Amino acid sequence: MKNKICEYFTEHTRVLEQMKCDLATSLESIAGVVVQQLKDGHKVLVMGNGGSAADAQHLAAELVGRFVTERRALPAIALTTDSSILTAVGNDYGFNDIFCRQVNALAQPGDVILGLSTSGNSENVLQGFLAAKECHCTTVGFLGGSGGRIADQVDYALTVPSKITAHIQEGHIVLIHLLCMLVDEAFVSDD
Repeated sequence: MKNKICEYFTEHTRVLEQMKCDLATSLESIAGVVVQQLKDGHKVLVMGNGGSAADAQHLAAELVGRFVTERRALPAIALTTDSSILTAVGNDYGFNDIFCRQVNALAQPGDVILGLSTSGNSENVLQGFLAAKECHCTTVGFLGGSGGRIADQVDYALTVPSKITAHIQEGHIVLIHLLCMLVDEAFVSDD
């Protein structure tokens, strides 16, 4: 059992080290875009399924509340939280439309749409991104593995270099925390 634990930590560390090398510059660029769009009066919409839905809610909560440093509340909505919308759209249109209907209803040009998909192939997240493009929003994918079909459909892709879902999700939460840290810092200095 101890060997399994050590192997898990070894792979987790390898993924994080690779992310540090591969994703720092992209994350810095994305943070700059998110900060600028928020300063210009736009909002952030976040989507994902399962554990990624929980991470979407976590990200929105950190923006509305704060990550670490006190600053003003920032407009962010997790598209995963309204059970009435999710079940009505899922029932009336299909599960693949649960995010695109909300993007069509809520997104304005200039908003930032963030989507999490460990495979990069979640059809409803992909449809949400396609709707976001039609609404002239900036799109950011938190992906895994090869990035899947979504990687080619977003303005920015943060792809965790692993094929193991658990390690991809761990990578996503690190990226979310770093993004929130950078946003906090930008708005503390701005207030």
